[in-house]
Amino acid sequence: MQKETIAAIATGLTDSGIGIIRISGENAVKVGNSLFRLPSGKRILEKAESHKLYYGFVVDENNEKSENSSYDWKDYIIDEVMAVVMKAPKSFTGEDTVEIQCHGGVLVMQKILSCVLKNGARMAEPGEFTKRAFLNGRIDLSRAEAVIDVIHSQNEYALSASMNQLKGKLSDEVKKLRADILYEIAFIESALDDPEHITLDGYRDKLDVKIDNLIYNIEKLLATADNGKLIKEGIHTVIVGKPNAGKSSFLNLMLGEERAIVTDIAGTTRDILQETVCLDGINFHIVDTAGIRNTDDTVEKIGVERAKKYAENADLIIYVVDSSVDLDENDREIISIISSKNVIVLLNKSDLSNVVTEEKVNRAFEQIASKNENRIIIKTSAREGIGLEEFENTVKNMFFKGDLKSSHETVITNMRHKEALQESLESLKLVKRSLEDDMPEDFYSIDLMSAYTELGKIIGEEVDDDLIEEIFSKFCMGK
Repeated sequence: MQKETIAAIATGLTDSGIGIIRISGENAVKVGNSLFRLPSGKRILEKAESHKLYYGFVVDENNEKSENSSYDWKDYIIDEVMAVVMKAPKSFTGEDTVEIQCHGGVLVMQKILSCVLKNGARMAEPGEFTKRAFLNGRIDLSRAEAVIDVIHSQNEYALSASMNQLKGKLSDEVKKLRADILYEIAFIESALDDPEHITLDGYRDKLDVKIDNLIYNIEKLLATADNGKLIKEGIHTVIVGKPNAGKSSFLNLMLGEERAIVTDIAGTTRDILQETVCLDGINFHIVDTAGIRNTDDTVEKIGVERAKKYAENADLIIYVVDSSVDLDENDREIISIISSKNVIVLLNKSDLSNVVTEEKVNRAFEQIASKNENRIIIKTSAREGIGLEEFENTVKNMFFKGDLKSSHETVITNMRHKEALQESLESLKLVKRSLEDDMPEDFYSIDLMSAYTELGKIIGEEVDDDLIEEIFSKFCMGK
């Protein structure tokens, strides 16, 4: 069905300054020509220069009226627009494409789209323009997936990683890896087919070095995957602590507004409160929980149980301690729940007389659980606004080793890509094992081909139609 001409509104379906209706396919120019007129009334798009904007009007007319001598096309103008023709193959889809830039009202965009559909196009499916770009060889699958990642980017780092992928950095690296593997497969097969002219003497040592290099490069890509997931999806963060320790105050400090209710009454927060905040380019999906303590209050008990449940699945725990009050059994219960997690302990109310020290907190953790390297202690005062900058730097060092702004690094943010890299790595390790066990050369070829195939899944050369449909079904309409 790829030859069908498709159309959709390519901008958000909300009132805005400008709206774009996109038409693509072998009859795109014909469809556009049927409804666009210059101010003189002339139809021009079928003879239009590619990639040049034309000013005019979209007109909803029919043949019967146009044959009437008293007919005036100006009576049927829908909107004043700009139109551009992009001739194949120099368009996003690789097909003839027409884009009509109109006023961004929802009604006017829908009326123009309706006119386009009446003149021979059909409604595009979600992601169908990008799918056609992939099927027509304009972009590979990793770059197609980067399109939706760019749209959904929620911070500058996610946008940078997505743009690098859209530019082809990942696909370039994958193609180089595949070319290196394919060369070895071809050499082995040629040598096995023509041993008189191509010798494998000394080849195992050479292949061993090349396999080590391939493994190194794939492991280097995989090493970025955990950070890539956090960059793309954000850090799932849970704030825990005893009642009245300052959890909600610290959340308000992060948000820069009084979002959570703060009082001197212990147990004010009884249910979870969820917010998303971006600090220095890092997204935190924050759950502020009820204070954890032993209580007979039925509602508060439910809140405490929910707090424990959310803590179990968090990427980061912010454990807020009232440093003006000594640790007790409630603190020890909290520590037992969070001891295996990435924990930032905030010694809050540091502007008051301090009873709890870093040494006390560390001893409490070590008494309850084995040493946790991913535990950092910071002195803060949510009321005075002290400690937020140090908290941001601590998160960077804890999750990203302090380096988060490398715009040139290829970062794996897609779970599908990670799985393909892992499978390819396992196949290369099997080649390595076969070399160590002095196995026949055809064993190397089988596992090398498996590694080659897995890498091909990333760029779309080794995927089935069902996967392609699934990927593009997640795109928004008009993209």
